[in-house]
Amino acid sequence: MKIFIAALDTETNTFAPLPTGARAFADGFVAHGDATSRPENYCSAHLYVWRRRAEALGWEVAESLCAYAEPGGITTRPVFEGFRDEILRDLEAAKPDIVLLALHGAMVADGYEDCEGEVLTRVRAIVGPAVPIGVELDLHCHLTDAMVDSATVLLTYKEYPHVDIPARADDLFTLIEDAAAGRTQPVMAVFDCRMIGMFRPTAQPMRDFVDHLAAHEGRDGILSLSLIHGFPWADVADVGVKLLAVADGDAEKAAATARHYGEALFAQRKEVLPHCLTIDAALEVALELAEDKPGFPIVIADVADNPGGGAPGDATFFLQAALERRIARITIGYLWDPMAVRFCQEAGLGASLDLRIGGKCGVSSGTPVDLSVQVMGLADEVYQRFGDAPVSLGACAWVQSQGINIILCSLRGQAFHPEAMVTLGLDPATQHILVVKSNQHFYAGFAPIAGDVLYASSPGALSQDFGQISYTRRSSRYWPRDEDPFCP
Repeated sequence: MKIFIAALDTETNTFAPLPTGARAFADGFVAHGDATSRPENYCSAHLYVWRRRAEALGWEVAESLCAYAEPGGITTRPVFEGFRDEILRDLEAAKPDIVLLALHGAMVADGYEDCEGEVLTRVRAIVGPAVPIGVELDLHCHLTDAMVDSATVLLTYKEYPHVDIPARADDLFTLIEDAAAGRTQPVMAVFDCRMIGMFRPTAQPMRDFVDHLAAHEGRDGILSLSLIHGFPWADVADVGVKLLAVADGDAEKAAATARHYGEALFAQRKEVLPHCLTIDAALEVALELAEDKPGFPIVIADVADNPGGGAPGDATFFLQAALERRIARITIGYLWDPMAVRFCQEAGLGASLDLRIGGKCGVSSGTPVDLSVQVMGLADEVYQRFGDAPVSLGACAWVQSQGINIILCSLRGQAFHPEAMVTLGLDPATQHILVVKSNQHFYAGFAPIAGDVLYASSPGALSQDFGQISYTRRSSRYWPRDEDPFCP
C-alpha cells in the first residue's frame, strides 16, 4: 500500500485587519515534503502519527506539504493557490492507495470561501472514487457539503485545548485502514445545530457531552462522532455548530445519531455557552481571590484579543485598566509588539527607557500606552509548549512599570504556557494576576499553576456577543440571535 500525507492549517477571521500571506506561513511552519524529518511540532504531529503507523505496516509513504500560519485575516490568493497546487502536483505524482490530510477547516482565501472544500474536491477528482480519503480537522471548522462529499471520513479534535491531535490522527488512520481493507464502509451524516458560540470541554456540561460522544464510538455501528464547534468570526455560509456522525454502511443510523446528539446539545445551549466578565469585574474578582491564594496567581483570559482567533494580540485595554487601578504584581502577556521588543534589545537588560506599547493594529487594539519601563528580561528566542510541541514567540522582552509586568513578543501567538515567562526570569508564582491573550488553549499550561481561572471580554477583535456578529453569508436563523431557530 502507498499512503499520501499532507497538512495545510490556518484559521481565518474574515473580520480581522491582518492579511495572511507568505510571511505569516514562514513565521509559522512550512515544509515541502520533509516535515517528519524535522522536530515534531503542532502542525506536523498528524503526519508523524501517520508515517509511524504506515511504516509499521510496511507501507510506502509519500509526504507532501506541511504548512501552518497563526490565525489571522484572509489568506492571499497566490499563497493559497500555490500551496493547493503543490499538494495536487505531489498527489498526481504519488498515485497513492490512501490519502490522509490534516486541514484546519476554517481557512478562507481571496476568491475561496471554502479552501478545504476546494482542496478536497480536486483531490477526489485526481484519485477517483475508490481511494479512501481521510481528513483530520480542527473542531473550529466550517463543515461544508464539498468537504463531506469529497472525503471518505472526516473527524475533528474533541478537546479544546487541542491536546488530542495525535490521538485523533491515530483514530483516523485506523478508520481509513479498515475502510481500505474492506472491513468497514464509512458513511457520514451531518446535523446543523443552528448555534454559534465558543465552548469549553474543560467545563461542565460540555465535558460530559464530549465524553458521551467518545464513549459511543465503536458501538452500535458508529465509527466516529465529532462535534464541530465552528469558528464564529468568519463571514461564510457554513459558519456554526454541527454534529458529524460516521456509521458503518448505514446512512440512516448515521443521520439519526447525528440528530440525536445535535438536538441534545441544542437543548443545553444556554448551559454550554460560557459566560465572560467585563475587564473591571474580572480584575475586581481576581484581586479578591488572590488574597486567599498566595503563590497561585489568578489567571484571566483576555478572550477578545486572542491571536489564536485572528486578533492582533496587541490590545491595551487590560494594561490601561491595570494602570488606572494601580494594580501591582500583575503580568500581561504575550503582547505582540516587535518594535517595542527591538527597542528593549537595543537598550539592553536592566535599562530604563520610555516605551510606546501596543495599540498598533486598529480600533480593536485600543490606543498605544506610553510608559517609562525597566527591561527586566530579554531573550532572542523564546518557546512555549502547546502539548508536547514547542511554539516560538521569537525575540521577547519582559518590562516592568508601576508594578505591572508586560511580556512582549515579536512573533504573534496566543499564550499556551507560562514557561515563556520563566525563560525571561519572571516567576509566575510571585504574581497576583496573570492576564493571558488566549481563549482556551492557555488552560492546559496555566490552569495547573492557577488559584482560579476567569474569562473576560474586552473591546478587542473577537466579540463574544455572538448574536450581533455582522454576518452577510449565512441565515440569521441561529441561536443566540434567534431564540428558537428550529421553530417555523
